[in-house]
Amino acid sequence: MKLEKYNEMEKKAREFFQKANIIVREDEPVEVSDFGLNRVDEIGLQLCVYINTERVCAKEMVLFPYQTCPEHKHVGSGDQAGKEETFRCRYGEVYLYVEGEGEAEKINGKLPPTDTTVYHEVILRPGEQYTIMPGTLHWFQAGAEGAVVSEFSTKSTDETDVFTDGEIVRQTKIED
Repeated sequence: MKLEKYNEMEKKAREFFQKANIIVREDEPVEVSDFGLNRVDEIGLQLCVYINTERVCAKEMVLFPYQTCPEHKHVGSGDQAGKEETFRCRYGEVYLYVEGEGEAEKINGKLPPTDTTVYHEVILRPGEQYTIMPGTLHWFQAGAEGAVVSEFSTKSTDETDVFTDGEIVRQTKIED
């Protein structure tokens, strides 16, 4: 991703935090992830991690209208189980897809241009939350207004996430 695009997305994410009345200080970094696809407007996520210790993690995430965080699961490493996470919607609407009954043709969200296999739909609106257990395949997407989501979880180890689509990588590469 070009540095100019990264900076544009970070600035826009900070504006969304303000819409949701979430204070993110200027000295707190907002990460922009394009999942290695360089199509951040479609497949991407903006996030600010407050804390990530051996026991807990807290972060704020922004998704722009119909932007998708691709399908993945948290598997952990060694004797550590994958991450358990709770999403709480703060602004907008989030279409969360997890394992269970559901069909791709019947979802409210838009199918992303990446591989997906789970279509059990959970719609989160402000104040609503959902907990995802370790090892559960999931993907999520903002509705028409975009969305801000708080995540509370056990230790986050993004480097061990397993994505359904083999083209996806977690780390964003920034070019001048």
